[in-house]
This record gives sequence, C-alpha cells and structure tokens, in this order.
Amino acid sequence: ITGTSQADCAILIIAAGTGEFEAGISKDGQTREHALLAYTLGVKQLIVAINKMDTTKWSEDRYQEIIKETSNFIKKVGYNPKHVPFVPISGFNGDNMIEASTNCPWYKGWEKETKAKATGKTLLEAIDAIDPPSRPTDKPLRLPLQDVYKIGGIGTVPVGRVETGIIKAGMVVTFAPAGVTTEVKSVEMHHEQLTEGTPGDNVGFNVKNVSVKEIRRGNVAGDSKNDPPKASESFNAQVIVLNHPGQVGAGYAPVLDCHTAHIACKFSELLEKIDRRTGKSVENSPKFIKSGDAAIVKMVPSKPMCVEAFTDYPPLGRFAVRDMR
Repeated sequence: ITGTSQADCAILIIAAGTGEFEAGISKDGQTREHALLAYTLGVKQLIVAINKMDTTKWSEDRYQEIIKETSNFIKKVGYNPKHVPFVPISGFNGDNMIEASTNCPWYKGWEKETKAKATGKTLLEAIDAIDPPSRPTDKPLRLPLQDVYKIGGIGTVPVGRVETGIIKAGMVVTFAPAGVTTEVKSVEMHHEQLTEGTPGDNVGFNVKNVSVKEIRRGNVAGDSKNDPPKASESFNAQVIVLNHPGQVGAGYAPVLDCHTAHIACKFSELLEKIDRRTGKSVENSPKFIKSGDAAIVKMVPSKPMCVEAFTDYPPLGRFAVRDMR
C-alpha cells in the first residue's frame, strides 16, 4: 500500500483462466480491490495485462469477453478505458512481454488515446508509453524519509524520495514532526554525488549534528526557509470506504499509511457524506458510513504526523487506511 501511493502507473494483471478471472473481478475479488486502491491512491495511469492466455489456447473469444468486462469495471472505478492499453500475455512463456507473440495472429496490438495517441504490441512498449507526470521542482521541498542510516566515517544519512522541490548541499533543512533543523552536507543517488536531487529521485543525504535517534521513517524533510513542513494536530480528509464489514462511525481508529508514515488515526467526526464522483455533499454529519461511501472526516493522529493539503503537495495528501485487526 505504501508503495502504491508513490506509483505513476499501475499494471493490473488479470488471470484469463476459467473461473480465475471471474473470481478476481467478483464483488470481493482482489482484482477489484487492487484497481480501486490504485485509483483512490492517485495512480491515474493504468495498463491491463491479461495473463495466462496460454491456458485458454490463446482464445480470441475469451480475450474479448475479458476485455469487455474489465473495461466496464475499470470505468466504474474511475479510469477511462480509452486511455488504457490492454495486452494479452503469457508471463510463464514470455509471450507479448518484451517481443510480440506469434501465438495470437488475431491480436492487432494495443492503443491508448492520451496526450498523443500511442500504439504497440507488447507489455514493455505499454510501459514505455507511460506519460511522465510533471514533477514539481518549483514547489518548496518535501522529502518523506524511508530510512535513516548511520554510516561509519560519514555520520547520519537519511534516505527518501524527493516529492516536490529540490535538495542540495548547503541547504538548511527541517525535519517534521521531529522539529530538528540542520545543514545538508552532501546529496547522493546510487552512490554518486549529486549537485541537486529533484522530484522522483531517491536520494541519501548527509546531515550535520543529528543522531539517528532524532529522526525516523515517516518524518518529512523540507527547506527551513521556504514553507517548512510541520506536524498536524488534526486534519479533514476525503475518505472512501472500499470494503468494510459493517459500519464506520466516529471513534474508529485504524492505521493510516501516508507517504512513508504509518500512524494510528482516529475518525473524530464524520463531517459530510459526499458523491464519490463529483465530490458534492449528499448528507451532513452522517452517523455512519459503509462500503462504497465517500465522506469528509475530521481525523486526529495518535502521535504527531506530517500531512499536507492534496492541492499543495499531492504525495503528502494521499493515504490508505488499514484496520489494525
């Protein structure tokens, strides 16, 4: 889940086997849940690979049936099927993975209509055709920490992915919610010195006079002089209930995975129930919400946590909720 919220594109692997496809796409199936999760976590690009086509003897009828069903289903989730490449593959035999297969003469290739129309035959070509998202270098720095290492002869090295802004040697950074401020001595990626780390880069950076005990995974580094990150006591969030046995009411306290943080949060108040597609309010102060509902909820983290408005810093404004049980 933590990984999904950082992805630019999702590949939905669908099993073509008799009964397998039907199980995955059923009401409680994994296929359905994974697609909903990806869309809800902000992964707006999708590739659909129909796997195990060798078990169907490369049946065109079965492929068309699966594509029709899957198109309807991903449309309900929120994706536009016209923007999605569909590729029939056999992962076991390697068909249509890297090279076009000779086992499906009926397959004319995939196409997607996005910024520029793209076409291709293989899964690799579909991956190459992902539209790179614009990486916000002009925004203030936000770098959620994935780990903090202590390296002999160098010192403390936090590691994480730059989400917005840039990080470079000489900058003074603040870690929230730890409240630690320090200077960046050097930045590197894949063991090479960088003049600067930009959005999308997974970097390690060496900091002065900070012990490994003071900062941790889930902290966020920012520029101390330019809108530094800070802890939130509470925040309002749009929550979509994918599937939950029974109802969710005020007082519910699941674990939130937001950027790299993993913290229990209480639903302190259900402010309004909204239409999932349009975001318009359909009920004020609902007592409960259930599977399929979307709502605006006031959340209170059990310990200090760094979140941001989705409009300002999208990667720090998305989260997944997991039940502790």
